[in-house]
Amino acid sequence: MASGDRVWHRCHPIFACFVSNYPEQVLVTCTYSGYCPKCLVPLDELGEPNTFPSRNYHKALVLYSLAEGDAHPFHAACHEAQLKPVFHPFWENFPLADIYLSVTLDILHQLLQGVMKHLISWLTSSDTFGPTVIDARCRSIPPNHHIKLFSKGITTLSCILGKEYKAICRILIGLIVDLPLPHGQVPTQVLRAVWVLLDFLYLAQFRSHTTDSIHCLKDSLTHFHENKVVFTDLSIWGHFNIPKIHSLMHYGPSIALFGTTNNYNTKQTKCLHIDFTKDAYCASNHKDKLPQMTTWLSQCKKVQQHVALVRSRQEPNQQHGPSVKTIGPPQPGTRSLKMTQHPSIKAVSFDDIDKLYGAIQFQDALGDFIACINYPSRSGNELYAHAVNTLIPFCSVPVFHKVKFTSNNVEPAEIIDAIHVWPEQKDTYGQIIPPRFDTVLVLTECQDGTHRKDCEFQPYCHPYLTQCGASFQIAQARVVFEIPSKQISQVFLHSVTTPPTHLAYIEWFSQPSAMQNSSHGLYKVSYLMKDGSQQASIIPLSSVISSIHLLPWFGQNHPQDMNSFIVLEKCQSFYVNPFSDMYNYMILS
Repeated sequence: MASGDRVWHRCHPIFACFVSNYPEQVLVTCTYSGYCPKCLVPLDELGEPNTFPSRNYHKALVLYSLAEGDAHPFHAACHEAQLKPVFHPFWENFPLADIYLSVTLDILHQLLQGVMKHLISWLTSSDTFGPTVIDARCRSIPPNHHIKLFSKGITTLSCILGKEYKAICRILIGLIVDLPLPHGQVPTQVLRAVWVLLDFLYLAQFRSHTTDSIHCLKDSLTHFHENKVVFTDLSIWGHFNIPKIHSLMHYGPSIALFGTTNNYNTKQTKCLHIDFTKDAYCASNHKDKLPQMTTWLSQCKKVQQHVALVRSRQEPNQQHGPSVKTIGPPQPGTRSLKMTQHPSIKAVSFDDIDKLYGAIQFQDALGDFIACINYPSRSGNELYAHAVNTLIPFCSVPVFHKVKFTSNNVEPAEIIDAIHVWPEQKDTYGQIIPPRFDTVLVLTECQDGTHRKDCEFQPYCHPYLTQCGASFQIAQARVVFEIPSKQISQVFLHSVTTPPTHLAYIEWFSQPSAMQNSSHGLYKVSYLMKDGSQQASIIPLSSVISSIHLLPWFGQNHPQDMNSFIVLEKCQSFYVNPFSDMYNYMILS
């Protein structure tokens, strides 16, 4: 093999990991279907949270060395050891190998298409919440960059893939929270079981682990086993002797041994199978396939290398694609906020901002923001007087309908989050596009832990931000805009700092507060009201660190006329969804 310095070396690979799904694991380890390929757990104890001794690789080697002798003793010995009588398995003579230890975890088949598949079927059963109310709640989930909207519900889906199960898991807790069980039973244990399994799923997908995170993983599994009895009590499921549920016991030790699960998830090989096999086969004439596929893959690689070379030699202003620019300092979590070079609409009047975007306090909030920047040392009534007397020398602003966040870890940078802010409009075919005003997470405290009123960004903060004690605050974005470039010098006459280029008009939610005696642990928020109207502010767009997903709170009665695009306007209270994506899960957990 060639190393990075182009020197060829003689290598001796060691069979260390076997990445596969459960049927392949059973096949390679020579065990029987239904048994664990890694340990000696009895069939009737697969659903118990107990540890069992690992399969002994050296005893298996001694056993399979009997294959050359009489068949009857060999078969009897294999049956006693719960192994198939295979004639010399391929790994028998591999040096430094242990096939039972080498079997790795599988997020795709064990968790998403295994445990979560069972869990979703239990929750949609008529003995729990039933398909009707679950599908009705699906139609009321607000849109978000990370959320897939199931307009027809989830119980009617067929041939569900791993990505669909992953999308369902992001909204699953919101589909059942506050719903009653049949016959007046308390759903506390059901909610706890769902919550800890989702915790386990997200913890298992961390891209870096510590001893504490592995302990949290084990604690989540322990709590699931403490609450799983509710599904048998409700006569939903008879037992938990399922190999994929038992496999959760091996996640902690395997992560400590092999590293994070993204190193050996079968999703990676399935994607490569599409790129390197299916696409290559379709490019051939289906006759004498292998040489054609090999040549096609080689040519594709050369084209990719040539494209990368051409792009590296181009000047930034000569690169193809839409022009974008980075806004503000780097965001936490190695992400950057990107904006298009030109606005979606060059000029939107204040009247249209009021009527179309719903920003009824736009001019007052703009006056407050300008006064905060021009007079950073003033406060209270004095600052209010300056805000009232602020002259705004323009009556329209350029508006942006989309904000993107890109990752700094990969090249070219990929979009990892987005915020949509637009009123009702029509597409090129004359069809109405519903309005969308996403909810966002606003940073109200500096990354180093100092409060914003004590740092250099203080002039950009609204007084409300400097008074709240939270690190983050949730808001709904109504307008993303710029102050016209020709009027900047007239507006910020007394500013000692460079004003931000991109601004956002947002309406605040209350401080997130955990429900007392709650079984689900979700944070609840509601619109922050002042004098009968929602409290709004204008903030620098760089203070927005990500989108945030809210789950509507309906209580036990779900409105029949509710849908995804009006729920944020019609509903007053919400739960903060920590499972919308991994970034928000790490922040909110």
